[in-house]
Amino acid sequence: MSKEPIYTRTSQMEPMFPSVQDASLTDLAIEVIRQSAALSTTLHPTTRKAIVGLVRSMNSYYSNLIEGHNTHPVDIERALVKNYSHNPVKRALQMESAAHVEVQKLIEVRLAEKVDTDICAPDFLCWIHREFYERLADEFRNIKTSEGEIKVVKPGELRENEVTVGIHLAPGFHSLPSFLSHFHAAYGDPHLSAVNKVVAAAASHHRLAWIHPFLDGNGRVTRLFSHTYLVKARIDGHGMWTVSRGLARNRDDYLAALAGADSHRQGDMDGRGNLSNKGLVAFCTFFLEMALDQIKFMSTLLDFDGLQKRIIGYVDRQTVLGELQPESGYLLREILFRGEVPRGEASRITGKAERTARRILKDLLEKRLLSAETEKGPVRLAFPTCAVGYYFPRLYPEGAELGED
Repeated sequence: MSKEPIYTRTSQMEPMFPSVQDASLTDLAIEVIRQSAALSTTLHPTTRKAIVGLVRSMNSYYSNLIEGHNTHPVDIERALVKNYSHNPVKRALQMESAAHVEVQKLIEVRLAEKVDTDICAPDFLCWIHREFYERLADEFRNIKTSEGEIKVVKPGELRENEVTVGIHLAPGFHSLPSFLSHFHAAYGDPHLSAVNKVVAAAASHHRLAWIHPFLDGNGRVTRLFSHTYLVKARIDGHGMWTVSRGLARNRDDYLAALAGADSHRQGDMDGRGNLSNKGLVAFCTFFLEMALDQIKFMSTLLDFDGLQKRIIGYVDRQTVLGELQPESGYLLREILFRGEVPRGEASRITGKAERTARRILKDLLEKRLLSAETEKGPVRLAFPTCAVGYYFPRLYPEGAELGED
């Protein structure tokens, strides 16, 4: 294969948006908007905030899993409180997972504080990469090229060499600024309609991966960017769903759809750009179907009545094992409904004497089923990994969803 870069002109990245003969993509986009907006509106905002933290960890787990890095949810939970393994391999994976969670939170805070943030600008994309790679272990910053040469990934800097991804020879590194500028102009257009923003979230996911602007980490950065795009467009369902779970659970189809959208135009009936319009339509369809599937999945898990029953079921199981007192369920159910309760109400809610109620409360806090911002402040629900498999079945793959203390 020639070592000369194939792509040096931005016209070679067209089309930027899929052109379709029917309304299938539009219908999918509208359904994503509708169902995402309705996601978990029955839950108290305080409870939703705790679930958002859980979803960040889940997003990290699945995004890294796509890259072949499998970090147990328990190890991610420990990494977030800087409890790292002494095993250097496991520690590096923990640091990677924590980095993903921390950067996603940074992104969300930045968008909340600066609503006019230009997320499609090259500087912002480089910022995501820099924040992510500065948090990684040194061994994850060193990569081996196809020629066997070891190169160090520079956080936030565009690559300075040519790369091949599968059979796709990415744009020449000298042309990266112009390709990223073209990307910015297409997907950062403030005049895009709500429906077109949903389609753009899908199309930009492929095109950013196609540009492959960094020496390494492009997959993680692309998925973090897609999350950012959905948040910015206000179609992230309050932060309570992530497309990465769907992509990881259908990894082979995801990679095939990406490769299909890499293809050149196949004849006069395949659009007017250099790249295949059919391939881009297929990828956008796949991406939006995965998004809709995950919204529906999370809607089922976050149904108030169902969640309440599973929480009580978990307490019943822990009661049989002698780990919790049965009145714990009353307290958890009340907090699920109200978002948080003052500690002084524990006796009334449980129907127990003050001393017993304090012991119940202490047990729930020690087992991290409840949390509080201060030592005497009101308590709210928490979702430790040890309970996630019971509260939210199938959130993680079988065998990974049940945590250990």
